[in-house]
Amino acid sequence: MFDVAVIEDPAAAEVSLDPVRARLLAELAEPGSATTLAAKVGLARQKVNYHLRALEKHGLVELVEERKKGNVTERVMQATAASYVISPTALAAVQPDPGRARDQLSARWLLAVAGRLVRDVGALITGATKARKPLATFAMDGEVRFASAADRAAFTGELATVLTALVSKYHDESAEGGRAHRVIVAIHPSVKETSVQERMAEEA
Repeated sequence: MFDVAVIEDPAAAEVSLDPVRARLLAELAEPGSATTLAAKVGLARQKVNYHLRALEKHGLVELVEERKKGNVTERVMQATAASYVISPTALAAVQPDPGRARDQLSARWLLAVAGRLVRDVGALITGATKARKPLATFAMDGEVRFASAADRAAFTGELATVLTALVSKYHDESAEGGRAHRVIVAIHPSVKETSVQERMAEEA
């Protein structure tokens, strides 16, 4: 089981967004059968089997083992990942395009850049998995508390200067066998986890 998997197929995305199937995916972080799941989610075993077949068809759950119980074979399933991210590729016709309106101070442009990040890294993970090769990535995640808007503006100015200098230092357009890497740095107000949970509860 992977920690995170990216869903790129539109049909798989549709299947995963069904509330019942999303609940089953959450329950299948640990292996379970239709019988055990039925008791947890309050559905008939036959109905759970129907949803499991749909999830299995799209690679969201997989068979762990089969157990013989008399004349019945019980299939034990597990989710292929602990959590999932839907790639913009699943909505190819309307996926965000950061090149359409580049504005470093626009939150919507930041969202478009983040969407492209999910799409590209998802594709890289898929390719690396098929090739059975490691994927070299790096990420930083932190928080800074600014005393004022002026401090925030000064910080972003210094960050842009430092990053531009680093890119100029290490970028080599003529490097034979070199490989281009995308660099993304983002700054946005922190969101309290309780606020996210409250919004999710309201939408449910």
